[in-house]
Amino acid sequence: MNDTGALVLLSGGQDSATCLAWALDRFETVETLAFDYGQRHHVELACRCEILARIGGIKPAWGGRIGADHSLGLETLGAVSDTALTRDVAIAMDENGLPNTFVPGRNILFLTFAAALAYRRGLRHIVGGMCETDFSGYPDCRDDAIKALQVALNIGMAQKFVLHTPLMWLDKAATWGLAETLGGDELVDLIVEQSHTCYTGDRTTRHPWGYGCATCPACDIRARGYDAYREGAK
Repeated sequence: MNDTGALVLLSGGQDSATCLAWALDRFETVETLAFDYGQRHHVELACRCEILARIGGIKPAWGGRIGADHSLGLETLGAVSDTALTRDVAIAMDENGLPNTFVPGRNILFLTFAAALAYRRGLRHIVGGMCETDFSGYPDCRDDAIKALQVALNIGMAQKFVLHTPLMWLDKAATWGLAETLGGDELVDLIVEQSHTCYTGDRTTRHPWGYGCATCPACDIRARGYDAYREGAK
């Protein structure tokens, strides 16, 4: 198993784009993986292609480290999920205290399929943008869930995978700051212009922090984080 390569879950959002830069700074080869599960913000998949096409030019070493890109269809996940990310319904809190944008089992499935692909590609390191410091309340983003899944995957596949979550303890302002540290203003600008985080898939309105509806929870967290990041930079 290759200890110098990594597989990054690249959705096309701010967090995964930052994680891609983080991996490009640390590993000799970096492959990427996307999932199409019928998400309402399907436009993120097109955005990830632009990120991949441009991020390699930010640092001389990065371009030579970008490896194969993979995409997997998980339409069944969307079919069984009655959520605001897979249905055109209003975003709200459910009676169980979780936002209705929570897709049950999503990160568990994503990382399981990522591990299966990493197994075939001979990659030990898997990188995801999960975070429990500044997030929407999804239980499968928590550090305990990721660590438990790492144990299960390694037992079940007889491997020594390492699940990296470099954003786990960062708030959104710190995530913007990490992007600047990794790739300077050029990476921050790329994330603003090309990444997509808005749950409604709105790319008609350009805000200082990027495109989005400016009202959904993802836009709210991104906007507040960007404002705090810019304030801290003064």
